Amino acid sequence: MTKTTAGTSATTTEPRIALLGLGAMGTAFARAWLAAGYPLTVWNRTPSRAEPLAAEGAEVAATAAEAAASARLVVTCLLDDASVGEALEGADLSGKDLVDVTTGTPAQARARAEWARERGARFLSGGIMAIPPMVGVPEAGGYVFYSGPAGVFEEHRAALEVPVGARHAGEDAGLASLQDAALLSAMNGMFAGAAHAFALVRHEDVSLREFAVLLSDWLASMAHAGVPAMAGHLESGDYTEGVVSNLAMQVEGNATLLRTAEEQGVSTELLTPYTDLMARRLADGHREEDGTGVIDLLAVPRR
Repeated sequence: MTKTTAGTSATTTEPRIALLGLGAMGTAFARAWLAAGYPLTVWNRTPSRAEPLAAEGAEVAATAAEAAASARLVVTCLLDDASVGEALEGADLSGKDLVDVTTGTPAQARARAEWARERGARFLSGGIMAIPPMVGVPEAGGYVFYSGPAGVFEEHRAALEVPVGARHAGEDAGLASLQDAALLSAMNGMFAGAAHAFALVRHEDVSLREFAVLLSDWLASMAHAGVPAMAGHLESGDYTEGVVSNLAMQVEGNATLLRTAEEQGVSTELLTPYTDLMARRLADGHREEDGTGVIDLLAVPRR
């Protein structure tokens, strides 16, 4: 197969990839595959977004169905799950391997896997743990969770690892989206805490850049010690094992944090959801635990 890039010809043995969706992430993936020598067919609902990639060697399909017909490996990176169904409505997916890295929920991924199976395609769901500037930069540490049949993942691993790292999350199609959402939820909580911390010190005689170093180092050290301990407690069921600062001490300390915020004129709305859960757990008689028990308070019985 011959691939032409910027007016030159080169021979490549890499399989063709069809990519649907050229937002910031899709475009970054496209450029990584082109740079690695993969023949690429692209499609986007707004055709003008494909023009720069055409100049770099990609073939541009007029329709999503045309793009899907060009390759066995079809990758969708669209706005949402509904967009995937709309784009591929009427496309012949028989014999295709559909890899969907569109952001969605675990339930949507499982339903989309069944949707693909009914159309004769094998399916992998992806959860992207990266931002566009990390794509094509191995040292940046970005990766994608993929879930679905391990055999399909292994067959396409070489191509999937080109933009960012690739990790198989399990056979259940929903596991990639689930772990993606879990990690992003933790990130949001971390940044909520960082926002509160900066709000406390921003109007004082404190160098914010120097404080940022202290803050990031502190968060990293606490996560390094605390997150594995939490996992161990959940696995053993003993939330008191190896506890250094028990729940009673933490709840007492939380009162100081809330008073400090009040003195600084800072809202406590980012803190109180968590501190309230800790107080509830303590009131239920778990003073010798650490904070792991709040997870039990978050669990909603499954229907």
